[in-house]
Amino acid sequence: MSRPIAVRGRYALLLTTLLLGLSPTLAAAPPAHAANAPHGHGHGHGHGLRLAAEPADTYWTPQRMRAARPAAARKSSAAPRPATAATPPSHPFDGLPQVGTFFWTDGSNTGRFCGGTVVRSPHRNLVVSAAHCLRSPDPKRHLSFVPQYHDGRKPHGIYPIERSYLDQRYYDLGTNAGARWDYAVVRLGAREDGAEVEEVTGGFGLLPYPGYDHRNVRLIGYPGNKDTTHPKPLDCTSSTHRYTSTDPAAPGDFLEIACAGYIGGTSGGPFLVRDFTGYALIGVIGGYHTGGDFPDVSYSSYFTADTLALYLHAVHGDPPATPRQDDSSR
Repeated sequence: MSRPIAVRGRYALLLTTLLLGLSPTLAAAPPAHAANAPHGHGHGHGHGLRLAAEPADTYWTPQRMRAARPAAARKSSAAPRPATAATPPSHPFDGLPQVGTFFWTDGSNTGRFCGGTVVRSPHRNLVVSAAHCLRSPDPKRHLSFVPQYHDGRKPHGIYPIERSYLDQRYYDLGTNAGARWDYAVVRLGAREDGAEVEEVTGGFGLLPYPGYDHRNVRLIGYPGNKDTTHPKPLDCTSSTHRYTSTDPAAPGDFLEIACAGYIGGTSGGPFLVRDFTGYALIGVIGGYHTGGDFPDVSYSSYFTADTLALYLHAVHGDPPATPRQDDSSR
């Protein structure tokens, strides 16, 4: 079994015990999955459902991928936040094999996308993204993951989504009040030839409780808006620190990073730090105001035991949480 998570101190012992199957959940964390999961093909939006439709590799042509719009485009490209120091620039590049894009079509048949990162796991089939990308109960058809997407290409193929794991509190509280839980673990199906995603691309460690202050964090994001096509991901290295929300509607402590040009569409992109295996994932663009209000400052929810709980539910294939019947899109 490959090492599934890069952890520190006492959490390494705790996680090892859990992955050995001695306990299916973290006792300190509230349940992150519902007692019942939907069956059949219903909406096809990833909550324990397998998609059976036109093959994703056929549907997602270069033209359709380029035409897709961001799942969430809250940031304004016209109003950079004033900075007290020079904001590190971002640069387009061809991407990393472990970082890619989810594509799907929404209820109006509009193509959508959001970023995700392959993390190491026993079954080699998990990707971490932002919960706000996947929270909407609207149907998601042709939902697939393309590692290292760039320039309309699928260099490592395309992978169907089996299940999406979001914390129940994120469904219940919404994107603002639940901003502390704005992350998702997605379980992928195998590629058409039977290969699991991590077998093809490799994966990064998932690092909970990473601390807030890091000098060299690599931020990768797939930008896009309705006026401009962005065929390549952006890359930037900057420092992170703790940001305590001043918005009572979106409470919590978050990772904050300054990197220029991360306009709407970069949601789900990874915060990466070096570790002895290469990189570890310490955050994803999201959290406070679903990733921030300005293109030069981005945020992530802080990874905790709740993140580990989602990861373990995905490893075990437990029924995911789902929106409650009275849920509204908050």
